[in-house]
Amino acid sequence: MGWLARMLATLSRALLMSRSILRLPEHSRFAGGRNDLLLAPRYCTVNVGPILLNDFKRQWDDTGTDVLAAVSRVGASGWYVLGDSVRKFEANLEAFLGAGFCTGCASGLDAIELALRALELSPGARVLTTPLSAFATTLAIVRAGGVPVFVDVDASGNLDLELCDALLATRADITAMVPVHLYGHPLALDRLKQLSERHRLHVVEDCAQAIGASYGGQAVGTVGSLAALSFYPTKNLGAMGDGGGGIGIDTSLKSVCASLRNYGQSARYVHDRLGLNSRLDELHAAILGSAFLPRLAHWTQRRREIATRYCSGITHQAVRVLLPPTGGSSVWHLFPVCVAAAQRDAFQAHLEQRGVQTGIHYPKLIPDQAALRAVAYEVHGSLDNARTIAGSQVSLPIHPYLADAEIDYVIRAVNDWQS
Repeated sequence: MGWLARMLATLSRALLMSRSILRLPEHSRFAGGRNDLLLAPRYCTVNVGPILLNDFKRQWDDTGTDVLAAVSRVGASGWYVLGDSVRKFEANLEAFLGAGFCTGCASGLDAIELALRALELSPGARVLTTPLSAFATTLAIVRAGGVPVFVDVDASGNLDLELCDALLATRADITAMVPVHLYGHPLALDRLKQLSERHRLHVVEDCAQAIGASYGGQAVGTVGSLAALSFYPTKNLGAMGDGGGGIGIDTSLKSVCASLRNYGQSARYVHDRLGLNSRLDELHAAILGSAFLPRLAHWTQRRREIATRYCSGITHQAVRVLLPPTGGSSVWHLFPVCVAAAQRDAFQAHLEQRGVQTGIHYPKLIPDQAALRAVAYEVHGSLDNARTIAGSQVSLPIHPYLADAEIDYVIRAVNDWQS
């Protein structure tokens, strides 16, 4: 166990150094929401450097003690793959989301692929999806044997469900759909359910950016046959490394998903399916389950507070916020705004000069990526909205550890831009 002692010593030193250098939040316990114990940081009140899209040093200062305790428990257990930590995290996440089951895996990409495989997607089956997302969404479809069919997005950046309905009315060969709840904004779930029922579609919701989002009181991930989560570090519930999960309401699919993530085994060395090696390891599960998931409700609340302040405070006529649909409760994984395409570079340069980090999500549409030249895919329509957003979108900093003074500073920096 020498390796564990050395790792814990290194992490402890890093934690002490971070606390000695930065004026960062302490935490206190309070009761509320669906979890009795939530950890609520007291946010720092001074800017200690550039305002980042994500600030993992501040997160470490808040969560480091709990992370080290989780690592120590796993090390002492002597069990590192598919053990108690994974089972407990899956059960707690099921309860948090109101899902029938949760299956941890290695990444959000794998979560989508495993879901499509569990639903027995036929080779060459057409799968309706968005052109505006991380490439992983489409890559999962291709790896599962499907052919992506791209449809334009609406004003929020999510799939245009009316265009989808019109296309599905003429295309009986489209048997599945992978919509993305982009930026943390939920799709209109009532409309999505109507589409799936009317056209007898298997729907796999990509909830990588939208854990905890809802529409009309219904949680994302509960309309489709299955749904996929990502625990990539930048996500709202992010691990300290890669990770993902599949969730579903129909518990009959639980054993199929669990088998597929573990070589297709139904029992040790008994392989009923051609599966993957895609397991969420014990360390990530323990950290997620004991250090991060108990904080998620408050982290989400903070993101919403920041988004509300941005929406009311940003008044620049040349800056348009991409808002969730009416009736949608976003978790604001990103705070997306749009400016004129010809001015985007200048806008980002202005904010960089003011010490505000920005990003672009996403600058190039998936069907325009060179990697797709080697595979079959379809594009329906001109994708005008998606191209407009890809050419004009900018992401502003939004994470739970932003100080109030930093939020105000970002607002002033945006409004001061000479467009």
